[in-house]
Amino acid sequence: MKLKFIHLLAIVACGLCLSTPSRATTEITFAVVPQEAPAELLEKWEPVLRWLSEKADLKLKFATAPDVPTFEKRLAAGEYDVAYMNPYHYVVYADKPGYRVFAESKGSSNEGIVVVPLDSPIKSLNDLASQTIAFPTPNAFAATLIVGAEFRRLNIPFKAEYVKSHNSVYRVVDKKLFPAGGGIPRTLEMIDEFIKSNLRVVWRSPKYPPHAIAAKKGFDSTLRLRILTAMMSMENDPEGKKRLKVIGFEGISSAQDSDWDPIRRIKSQLD
Repeated sequence: MKLKFIHLLAIVACGLCLSTPSRATTEITFAVVPQEAPAELLEKWEPVLRWLSEKADLKLKFATAPDVPTFEKRLAAGEYDVAYMNPYHYVVYADKPGYRVFAESKGSSNEGIVVVPLDSPIKSLNDLASQTIAFPTPNAFAATLIVGAEFRRLNIPFKAEYVKSHNSVYRVVDKKLFPAGGGIPRTLEMIDEFIKSNLRVVWRSPKYPPHAIAAKKGFDSTLRLRILTAMMSMENDPEGKKRLKVIGFEGISSAQDSDWDPIRRIKSQLD
C-alpha cells in the first residue's frame, strides 16, 4: 500500500512538471513603434530579440503595427507585454493602462530635426512659412510635436501632411514632393545612404529623454529583470553589440519613470 502511495505521488509530481511551462517556453510580445515599415523593423529587431531570448531563457516575440495610430490603440488596450515607444507615448500610456519603463537606449536622446532637399534654397524655418511640411504621424514626439511646437513658437504658419513613418518623410522630401519634413537623427542616420546624402538638416531641437522600453502593468517582475539583465549585457558581447548596431543602439541601460518628467511638462503645454 505504501509503495502504491509513493508511486501515485510520483505520477502527480510528474504531471505537475509537465503542466508547468519551462522558462524557455514563456512567450512575451515585444512591440516596436512603427517609425519604419513593419518589414524593415522585423528584419532589424528579430535578431536582437532572438539573442535576448537565448540569454534570458525566454521567447520574445516581435510585434508592431501597420501604422502608429494602430500601435497606439494596441498600447491603450495593453496588448503588448513589453514595448519600445516614443517619449510622448510613454507618458500617455504610463497613466493608462499603466506601462512602466525599465530600460532605454544607452546614451541616447530625442531631437527633432527638419530636413530639406540638399539643393533646396531653404535656410531656416522662416523660409517654410505657409508651406506644407511632411510629418510621420500626429503623435510622433520629436519629429512632429516638437517640430510643430517650434513653428508655432515662432509664429510661422504651416500645413501638416502625415505620411505614416519617418522613412516615408525622408523619401518624399528626397523626391521633392514636399519642401521639408520632420524627423529625428537616429532614423535619418539609418535611412538608405543614397536618400540621406540628398537631404540637409536646417533645424535641430534641444535634446529630450529617449524612447522608453516599458512593460505593461502586472508584468512579472522576475521576467522583467531577466530581460533587463540580458539587455544590459549585449554591448559586452561581440554578437550582441553587432545586433544592437543594426537598430542604432550603443547599448541598453536601466531607466526609471521620473526620467520622463520633462516630457510630462511638455505634454501639459501641448494638450
